[in-house]
Amino acid sequence: MIQAPRFFRIDQDGFTVEACCMRMGDDYLLSIWGGTPHIGAVAMAQPRDSLQDPARRSATASVFCYVGHKEDQVVKEVSERMSRELNTKVVVAAGLHWDELTPAGAAQVLRSVNVLITEIIQQMLTASK
Repeated sequence: MIQAPRFFRIDQDGFTVEACCMRMGDDYLLSIWGGTPHIGAVAMAQPRDSLQDPARRSATASVFCYVGHKEDQVVKEVSERMSRELNTKVVVAAGLHWDELTPAGAAQVLRSVNVLITEIIQQMLTASK
């Protein structure tokens, strides 16, 4: 089963972050972009038992990042979170770029990404019931 892509957007403090999520069978493909759209990094995650507590679910990700890009941590965290919470494989591609982004601006972008991911996970959990 392949579901139609769902689009998400958040505008906060002058930064717009968008995402597109598509279910492919039991798995998810997510793209995240903002500022100048591009692909800076990609991560693939899969759920697994926690190494510290086998009763808890965790996830492991592999990350590919283009030279000079800094989206690697974003795609790793997002893919592992989605994989853990949705209990399935997830691929995330992201490109987030604003010229002369300040540390405060970068922190705001990360907060926006987290808000979007929370919304996406909630919608995917609701849709799978």
